[in-house]
Amino acid sequence: MTSTHDLSRRAFLQGGSLFLAAGAASPASMLAAAEEKPPLVRIGLLTDLHYADKPPAGTRHYRESLAKVAEAVQRFHREKTDVVVELGDFVDAADSVDTELEYLARIDREFSACPGEKHYVLGNHCVDTLTKREFLQTVMQEASYYSFDFGGYHFVILDACFRSDGVAYGRHNFQWTDSNIPQTQLAWLRENLADTTKPAIVFVHQRLDVSDNYGIKNAAAVRAVLKAADNVFAVFQGHYHRNDCKQIDRTHYCTLAAMVEGSGAENSAYAVMDIFDNDMIRVRGFRKQESYRWDR
Repeated sequence: MTSTHDLSRRAFLQGGSLFLAAGAASPASMLAAAEEKPPLVRIGLLTDLHYADKPPAGTRHYRESLAKVAEAVQRFHREKTDVVVELGDFVDAADSVDTELEYLARIDREFSACPGEKHYVLGNHCVDTLTKREFLQTVMQEASYYSFDFGGYHFVILDACFRSDGVAYGRHNFQWTDSNIPQTQLAWLRENLADTTKPAIVFVHQRLDVSDNYGIKNAAAVRAVLKAADNVFAVFQGHYHRNDCKQIDRTHYCTLAAMVEGSGAENSAYAVMDIFDNDMIRVRGFRKQESYRWDR
């Protein structure tokens, strides 16, 4: 069950103003602490680009994701990000595999210009027309779920693009409302988190903090693993296309806004996350993306 937001332990930066509950550190002291030293790691975040060379559909402006990503790349260079993570739905569906591969290669040329390490989370649209192997080979990533360490933190990439029967998404063989973390991946996650002494952050496309159509069907089982590990500070996710943030147990669940929604640069969304040595996380949102600040 979702716990009440513990605002004495967490602060939000929204609309350019920092809000803190009574008893928390003052805004000035938190800002000073954040700026005393450079972050341990700086990570660029973006999600739900849905790039495709096709006309808009409703609020989704597929072609404009190229320019929106180019702006985010410029920001990430100015900020000198160490790592950039795209949280899924990198491309939108095409009528053929060849066309889809063209979409993927085109948007990846823009994304590949990001500084630092680059990581791809699989979203349902990434493997609507393609298979996972085709997507991963094109972006030159070996696996759909894995972990890596950077700056004293442990990062986990999850893949929820599996049906309830354990079959992997690919080639129109799934319903987007049926996303799951299979038992083999869940067992891997449990062991992976147990094997590190570092604080951890998880990246996934579908949501782990809700039980509606946007949520992973066995999200409660996944959250039980995260709770038992007791070292997962935050989960970053997409899929919902809107900003949302909640805390369950000791973990912050941050859902990022989609880049594809709306026309024009002002309707883009992306973020820069800084992790400091006092275990404070600062998420600075740009354009439609909201900003947050959490401390343990």
